[in-house]
Amino acid sequence: MKRISTHVLDIAQGKPARDVAVRLERREITGDWVVLGSARTDADGRCAQLFPGEDALPAGLYRLSFDTASYQHAQRIEGFFPVVEVTFQVREGESQFHIPLLLSPHGYTTYRGS
Repeated sequence: MKRISTHVLDIAQGKPARDVAVRLERREITGDWVVLGSARTDADGRCAQLFPGEDALPAGLYRLSFDTASYQHAQRIEGFFPVVEVTFQVREGESQFHIPLLLSPHGYTTYRGS
């Protein structure tokens, strides 16, 4: 199974970040970024599958972009980072990636989940 998923947690409020727009992109050999898919986090702050279809997951650079400004505006929070971009490397033969985002108004952290 090919899978790229995420989970966004609002650590300032101690709850999942619902309705955050997330975009998945892949960098082409030209250096241009191509959008592969997009979704919004569910009530639990999750996007279970951002990689479209059953195609192979080619090795290369990928990027998740989180629209944190819209989320924080809806929460009546004034944040510092309007967009969080997480770039990661897919190596040959790898097929599953879970990339959580822990979000607060003035910082964020991420890691490779399982």
